[in-house]
Amino acid sequence: MKTKVTLIAGDGIGPEVVQAAVRAIEATGASIEWEPCDAGASAIPKHGAPLPESTLESIRKNRYCLKGPLATPIGAGYRSVNVALRQEFDLYANVRPARTFAGIDARYDEVDLIVVRENTQGEYSGIEHYIDPSRSAAEAISIITRHGSDRILRFAFELARGNGRKRVTLVHKANILKLTSGLFLEVGRDLSRSYPDVEFDDIIVDNCAMQLVRDPTRFDVIVTTNLFGDILSDLTAGLVGGLGLVAGANIGENAAIFEAVHGTAPDIAGKGIANPTAVMLAGAMLLD
Repeated sequence: MKTKVTLIAGDGIGPEVVQAAVRAIEATGASIEWEPCDAGASAIPKHGAPLPESTLESIRKNRYCLKGPLATPIGAGYRSVNVALRQEFDLYANVRPARTFAGIDARYDEVDLIVVRENTQGEYSGIEHYIDPSRSAAEAISIITRHGSDRILRFAFELARGNGRKRVTLVHKANILKLTSGLFLEVGRDLSRSYPDVEFDDIIVDNCAMQLVRDPTRFDVIVTTNLFGDILSDLTAGLVGGLGLVAGANIGENAAIFEAVHGTAPDIAGKGIANPTAVMLAGAMLLD
């Protein structure tokens, strides 16, 4: 019986790189039936919204989705489609491997690490507002819960254990953000005692950024909160050649979305020069 997978081609270069990835996946002989659906800016003329209910229903039903890059129109009142998908399906774990490729001219030649990013909380919780009538000041609220921290940290430890990884490094800013980042660190240290077979350490985020640039081979699995993970995962992509060479998985209890993490690159769309490697790697993560 074939596994049905929701397929979102996306915007810009999305359709061409996704089609290349589909051909590569089908060449493996994997038993997959694709269910094409619309999302992003290209979905608005047809559906009146960048994230149609029919697409959400397809993902609910199939539980697996392969997605190209999506554009959200700026200034039209639409929320980010990527953020909406993560929150709709509670895709709490963002997994971003960064691995050196032979033949790619990069600064390092032995990078092999994974960034695990909490995907639904922190500064991206979506709670922000102006605090005065003249809109001269605004504030955003970062939410970190013990439950959310525990499940992403447990995910990282299980990922390390299941893939023969030796170390989990928790990245935080608990020296300044003593309650929010402090809670995340506290949960991590407590949970590490349940995984004696996996080495554990922690590091402040600014020092982590510097150490990644100095010697990325010292890292194995990095686990961190939403904002820090967003930044560090792009940094690690730069270590191995750029966003066109890394993929991401957004994983929850009842759904998983696999994607290229680069943008829509409308300036080269349709020219036949877009690199499909990132979506192909996303397809490999889907098959895993």
